[in-house]
This record gives sequence, structure tokens and C-alpha cells, in this order.
Amino acid sequence: MDSNCPDRWSRRAALQALAAGVAWPVAAQTPRTLTDSAGRAVQVPSQVARVFPAGPPAAIWLYTLAPETLLGWPRANRPDEREFLLPDVAARPEVGRLTGRGNTANLETVLALKPDLIVDTGSVRQTFVELADRVQSQTGIPYALIDGALEAVPEGYRLLGELLGRQARAAELARYASDTLAQVRERVARVPRERRPRVYYARGPHGMETGLDGSINVEMFEAMGIELVSTRMPGGLARVSVEQVLNWDPEVIITIDQTFAQTVGSSPLWRGVSAVRHGRVHLSPKLPFGWVDFPPSVNRLPGLWWIGAKVLPEQFRDDLGAIARDFYRRFYQVDLSAGQVRRVLAGRD
Repeated sequence: MDSNCPDRWSRRAALQALAAGVAWPVAAQTPRTLTDSAGRAVQVPSQVARVFPAGPPAAIWLYTLAPETLLGWPRANRPDEREFLLPDVAARPEVGRLTGRGNTANLETVLALKPDLIVDTGSVRQTFVELADRVQSQTGIPYALIDGALEAVPEGYRLLGELLGRQARAAELARYASDTLAQVRERVARVPRERRPRVYYARGPHGMETGLDGSINVEMFEAMGIELVSTRMPGGLARVSVEQVLNWDPEVIITIDQTFAQTVGSSPLWRGVSAVRHGRVHLSPKLPFGWVDFPPSVNRLPGLWWIGAKVLPEQFRDDLGAIARDFYRRFYQVDLSAGQVRRVLAGRD
């Protein structure tokens, strides 16, 4: 979710949709009233079969729990992404997004798809509460908000399971998330803070964008107990200078950008950084979705093990290939070949 959400939801637009012959969804079943993560009472049908994802994080949550309910994707999946998902679901159409930068779904699109429910996962700040209430009021479609913070993933799955009537599978995925968070934190906690390496998270082809304290883009590290050099300053995403990075002198660099990972070793601007000198610049996996960021959804769970292995290898000696195969089987419902595991872990597109 994002706070940049233009108000496209006018009653005039709704009336235009009706005039064009778009049917309003009507639940045939007796509705149930559930409380979402924002404390809102949401009435949903007794059976939910068609769900519209408000943004990319919600689409991944829905796919992992109940792929048959997912009406489409905010952005159509590329061929290399579809390879790691159920073929028929991965190929479903692009439906746009209701939240975030460049929101592209309009009221007519949502109504035409006749969803039983709209789901958004991520922030539950007042901005998103107001958007959910407005869309729900103007369309008649129930709209549920689920806290997408990593710490809230177990409870989020349980709530989504209640909404969709998939409680048993939701409980299984919630247990995986809860156990992963607990185990990773316990491993990190074994290492005194003063002995943990300095870590920098590099975004963009030049590595000059990073996340500050409070940015959802670096929530992974906070959830693990790993302090980034940049999170000593409050803010969201920010651009920094090479001089600032040299001053921080990180011992490990984590990046999601392939260009940066390929060129940083030969850049005279970066050669003075400890992580570059010692070959500790690591490109995160990203197929079909990023393990560290982009989008910030449940796809980050295996990234907790991956970051641990790159930052504190003495504590994280696990087989990352086995972790990948297990996660993809549980959450993406596909079995990876040995070659696919290598491609995923390489981090390249």
C-alpha cells in the first residue's frame, strides 16, 4: 500500500458504471461479519469465490492461500515469473491496482469483475482505512484490510483464512511464518550487537537509494534484529551519496539490483568500501517475487534465511536450496528442479 492514492472513487463514476450496464455484485449467501486488521467490521458472503487484490502484496497473499479465488494481478506476470507459479493462475490478466503509486484500476474495472471481496494487505494507517471505506460504500463490495507487516504475517494469514473460508491452510502457512520469524531471531540474538557486521541495503543501478528507519523496504532487517547503517536516520526511501556510504563503511551490502551487483566491484567510487574489498556484496533472489523487497509481501519469508546466511554465516549454515524448495512447494505450490533452484538463488532476472 502507499499513501499516494488519488481519489478516483466518486459517486458520479459509480453511476456511470451502472448506466453502462455493469452489474453490482450481490452476495447470494447470508453475510458474515468479521473484524479486519484495522478494527473495521466487514460483512462478507458465507462463501468467497472471487477476490480482487488491491495491490501487489495482496495478490501474493491471495495466491499463496487460495489461488483459485484470485481474479487477476495488479501487473501481468512476466514469462520468467510465471515459470515459478501455477501456470493457469500465473497467466490470469492484469487488473490494475487500487492502492500505491500509479494506481491503475478504476471503478468500472472492479465492478465488471464482480468480486465477492476486495483485499488489501500492508499498512492499516488511516489513509487506507478511508480508502477502503470509500470504495466499499460506493461499490457495495466488502473491502478488508490486513496488516502486512512481517511480524503480523501469522495473524494476517489467520484473518485471511477466516475471510476466505480457508482456515486449515491458513493455519499451516501461519505456523510456517511464526516458526521462521522465531528461529531467525533466535539465531541473530546469539551474536552480540557489537559483533554483528555493518550492513547497507543498496537499491537502484548505482546503489545510492536505500531505506531509512521506518521504511517498509528495510523491515526485513528490523524483523531479524539486524541494524542497517542507514536506519540510524528516520525516514522512508532516500538517496545517499558515495561519501556517506564510505563514512558508514559497511562490511556487508545487500542489493536487489542486478546492474549494481555486477558493476560495483569494478567501480573506483566503491572500491574503498569494506564490503566491496572483501567480496561481500550479495544480490537477493527475486523470482517470481523478491526475497527482500519489491513487493513487501509474504514472498520475503525465505529472504529471512537468505539474509542470515549472507550477514551471519556462522549462525546460518542452512541449505538455502532446501529452504527454497520447501517454501515454493508450500506457498507457491510448485516443485522446483535443481536448475530452477540455482536460477532463483543466483538472483538474476
